[in-house]
Amino acid sequence: MDVTMSEAPNVQFNNIPDQLVPDAARPPSPESQRETRHCLGDPSPGEFPLASVPTMVLHILTSCNLDPVDLAKLEATCSFFRRPMNLIPELELSMSEVAALEMCQKRAIFKPMKPQEREALKERCGGSWKLVLKFLLAGEGCYRREKSQVTAGGCHSVVVTSGGDVYTFGLNCSGQLGHSTTDNEWQPRQISSLKGIRIIQAAAGAEKTMLVSDSGQVYAFGKDKLRERGDEHDQVERSKSIAMPTLMESLKGVFVVQAVTGELFMAVLSREGRVYTFCWGKEEKLGHLTDPNDMEPHPLNGALENVPVVQIAAGHCYLLALAFQPSGMSVYSVGCGQGGKLGHGSTGSEKQPRLITQFQMTLNLQPMAISAGTWHAAVLGHDGRVCTWGWGSCGCLGHGIQAYQIVPKVVEGFGDGKAVHIATGEHTTFVVLDNGDIYSFGALHWGNLGHDVVDGEVRL
Repeated sequence: MDVTMSEAPNVQFNNIPDQLVPDAARPPSPESQRETRHCLGDPSPGEFPLASVPTMVLHILTSCNLDPVDLAKLEATCSFFRRPMNLIPELELSMSEVAALEMCQKRAIFKPMKPQEREALKERCGGSWKLVLKFLLAGEGCYRREKSQVTAGGCHSVVVTSGGDVYTFGLNCSGQLGHSTTDNEWQPRQISSLKGIRIIQAAAGAEKTMLVSDSGQVYAFGKDKLRERGDEHDQVERSKSIAMPTLMESLKGVFVVQAVTGELFMAVLSREGRVYTFCWGKEEKLGHLTDPNDMEPHPLNGALENVPVVQIAAGHCYLLALAFQPSGMSVYSVGCGQGGKLGHGSTGSEKQPRLITQFQMTLNLQPMAISAGTWHAAVLGHDGRVCTWGWGSCGCLGHGIQAYQIVPKVVEGFGDGKAVHIATGEHTTFVVLDNGDIYSFGALHWGNLGHDVVDGEVRL
């Protein structure tokens, strides 16, 4: 902290008289303080003593992996952390900014970026390396990049190991297992054609699978075309399928960190926080007017054009985006609003991303992660609360009713536990608490909630 020396008159507080202070209890004199600082290489009083060893301070800050908020507090309360450090590569950066940049360079997404790409990300995040670090950490916190993970589609499952190997099992009518056949697999089987390619994230939809590699490339297989609704609301199925992982050439030049697939569209998230969508452009439901089976990526602009996104989630016909802003995280939705699943207080659709205002204006909740079920959605807050909204069929919202919930509402009934993970499916919701307990609610068909009852339903 900054130290200032000044002469001050004796002041009595609450009529307590001054008392003599023994020599042993007296504070050190300015002369002794000056001598102590001189031993540290700084003879002038009033200066922070660690200014003589900035590299040591930097090492401590980066080794402890301080939170960006803590770095900002250091900068706000002490001039030592605010002043330029004259350290390479940017001489004008403060100590806290240099520490944040070094911690950014440890992140797998940030490492391969070119200098101009890093600067562009910095400006997109608000012009500070502390904000870039906050953006990167937020993304790591809401999906399991480079960690073992399991994801389930309608009738098949995908396992990604921490080493990047991929195993699939389940039904395989469209080749969504990636084994070059349409034979079903009842045990996990490794996709041999991906050996040597490290996969860091997977998305499984209805008869379709998407995989993201650590180099930012996307592989897709299964249904070649997604379903679309005809004029008479009939379902028109795809004409062919792809039975082995195939590189999506249309994404060349986009470094992808997350992919999702709904029933009627697909979407990917770039490392810079930009969202791209495919297909289902006939009615401009996702901000673009294209052929329903157009496989070219289209940037999702509108309100998100200059706002970096850290996570996306896809439902049947709608998309959620968890957006990063210096003031905090926020949630946007776009697509079909039937059942109130967009969270805007109505059942209308949105052609452009729209902010869900309920979290900031009413619930005072800071979103941390999002999950999109087929017809309902959920958000996990930093404080451990869970909100759900949308079509409440079979009690999947956890509010004790089956009616529509057109704005986010906090789920009660977890006791003192705080939620740390959420997952939603087709009329099902799962919540993991910090004490290890798992809650599930919604449709009990086929025993998919993990309870003894097979028929019926469970509601909190």
